[in-house]
Amino acid sequence: MSQSALIATEQLAVILGDPNLRLYDCTTYNEPVPPGSDVPYRAVPGDKSFAAGHIPGADFLDLQGEFADTSARPLFMMPDVGQLEAAFGRHGLDASKTIVLYSIGTMMWSTRFWWMLRSLGVDALVLDGGFDKWKEEGRPVETGAPKGYPATTFKATPRAGFFVDKNVVKARIGDPSTAIVNALLPQFHQGLEPSRYGRPGRVPSSINVPAPSLVNADKTLTSLADAEAKFVAQGVTRDKTVICYCGGGISATINLLLLTQLGYDKLTLYDGSMGEWDPSFPIETD
Repeated sequence: MSQSALIATEQLAVILGDPNLRLYDCTTYNEPVPPGSDVPYRAVPGDKSFAAGHIPGADFLDLQGEFADTSARPLFMMPDVGQLEAAFGRHGLDASKTIVLYSIGTMMWSTRFWWMLRSLGVDALVLDGGFDKWKEEGRPVETGAPKGYPATTFKATPRAGFFVDKNVVKARIGDPSTAIVNALLPQFHQGLEPSRYGRPGRVPSSINVPAPSLVNADKTLTSLADAEAKFVAQGVTRDKTVICYCGGGISATINLLLLTQLGYDKLTLYDGSMGEWDPSFPIETD
């Protein structure tokens, strides 16, 4: 098992206010767009919900606004390292500090930032259960705009292999040494319902371990034993290269966090996911 990438609410409560803590709300909301729109959804930063209530001392990170390639058609795509270094530096992120990430409604926004930071050589912690669990437990909440941390000069140490593109995924279709894991719900994996990410269906030969099946009712992640049972049941074993994807490269990072915790070490994220899957590429449905 890998060292835990999670921090429990009670653990965070103990270190809240510590000068070595760097705490970030990572929330984004995907809002519907009018019928016929050429984008699947609108990315709305969670700054308003942050102002309405956040964990004391936290700063706010806008994934699409500051930490994504805004020239790319799919939302949330990884930008170049220089953009990320500048953005994290503006928010005072310091790899020598204890970095804790959380989000509202779902942990996937914080796990996305966790995966991005890992790719840059920085290990962070994700608040298990997020702000929902924190608030449900009656822990302290403050309101208003973020006060922020002193700016830093953030220097990344990029690690290879954390992201792959559509051509790499296409080349791995049917490869017995690769497990291509779809984190979307079964109805989207099977192509039984229209998808906001493009054509209904999945990358051919991919298997389904839905990210929501790995989350408990209180928004915390399931146990490692339960997660491993679900992955192994679908043929996801440690000897394979595991490519995780979803609709936009966000919810699949929940799968990646748990696989990392389980000690899987050949892991990567299809960054564009189904939002990028080329119309000329094959697709599979039930």
